Amino acid sequence: MAIIQSAVKRLNRLAELPRQEFLQNEDAVDIAENRLRRALEALFDLGRHLVVKSGLGIPQDYRSIIEKLEKGKILPADFANKIMGMAGYRNRLIHEYNKVTPEELYEILHTRLGDFVSFCEHVVRYLEDKGR
Repeated sequence: MAIIQSAVKRLNRLAELPRQEFLQNEDAVDIAENRLRRALEALFDLGRHLVVKSGLGIPQDYRSIIEKLEKGKILPADFANKIMGMAGYRNRLIHEYNKVTPEELYEILHTRLGDFVSFCEHVVRYLEDKGR
């Protein structure tokens, strides 16, 4: 979770840049892409771990991690549906990196970082409830 939180903190700082400054700053774009990829990898690694340790099966792909987290009541259904596309975007960052644009990264910085925060909150809530 610390990797997700650290990445989101850095991404939030990049989100403060004016649009044109971000789009023209190759370092900012590279950092955003790297930190977003790291946050997604950490999210899916943590999700996979929770799925397996909770006895929900062995996920076959990134999408099934989210499906199983929802099935196991670790994530609420509405949130799971909202973030399901993260699996596809993770694959885009890894396998279609040459198609990722600065514009879409900037858009994600301004619309989707809260999803990482919510994911961590749901996981913490689940673990706290489980520990009671």
